[in-house]
Amino acid sequence: MKVVVTGAAGFIGSHLVDRLLDEGHEVAGVDAFVDFYPRATKEANLRAARDHRRFRFVEGRLQDIPLEGLLEGAGQVYHLAAQAGVRSSWGRDFQLYTDHNVLATQRLLEAAVEAGVPRLVYASSSSVYGDGQELPLREDAACHPLSPYGVTKLAAEHLACLYERNHGLPVVSLRYFTVYGPRQRPDMAFHRFLSAARDGAPVRLFGDGKQTRDFTFVDDIVTATQRAGDSGRPGCVYNVGGGQRLALEDVLRTIEQVTGRKLAITRDEVQKGDMRDTFADTTAARRDLGFRSTVPLPQGLAREWDWIRGER
Repeated sequence: MKVVVTGAAGFIGSHLVDRLLDEGHEVAGVDAFVDFYPRATKEANLRAARDHRRFRFVEGRLQDIPLEGLLEGAGQVYHLAAQAGVRSSWGRDFQLYTDHNVLATQRLLEAAVEAGVPRLVYASSSSVYGDGQELPLREDAACHPLSPYGVTKLAAEHLACLYERNHGLPVVSLRYFTVYGPRQRPDMAFHRFLSAARDGAPVRLFGDGKQTRDFTFVDDIVTATQRAGDSGRPGCVYNVGGGQRLALEDVLRTIEQVTGRKLAITRDEVQKGDMRDTFADTTAARRDLGFRSTVPLPQGLAREWDWIRGER
């Protein structure tokens, strides 16, 4: 079928594009190449797709480009385009987040209704939850984001629900939990840690290292995202996590084992907007999407380490 992927040049979006092309779909990819990290990195993510005869690329912001022709005849739309980054969403830059995460989503939802799109999947984030919740985090927990970024991702979730209820648009939202793997953004923790191991540079650790995360390998995220497009219940929200809660200090020890290199760790204060603990209850995703995480952390880190070493 024809499939549209927004944020196609990004970390997760490019992996999804490659999977869809491998499975024989016709893919239209959209990306605005926002300057959160270098364009050359994103172009490298799309290198294989650009050479594929069933891939068409559209450069531009969802707020600006004509969407009617793009969505016409699409069987599925995967909306992964967003302004990323928890720590940079404060201050004057918040306008970028409302523009790319809320206004762009609303325009895409409107266009999807007009085009009669049979299924739309929205990529949300565990950042919508905030702290003080009972673990593991369930989709029906009250959401109190700690960052402006989390606020915009939650607002877009609410918009998706509104369009499902009022217009019958079959939209599904996925809350991703700490995704890692090859092509990970340069600002993300595992990319920074593994690059430091490669280069013999210090590792900057925010907080005491006892904060915990539910780390999810990108291949598992792509599988869950596709299954949401195939069998997700319209109007529903699903957690997608790796199934294991790990402290950051334990992850650093695993990185030392995977790389065979001792890390020089420097400590800094906790950053505004960072959650203390995350851990996903994935019962709903297992029930409706048949999703289970398949890549354990040491294996996933080894695959990202291979990519980091080849990146230079």
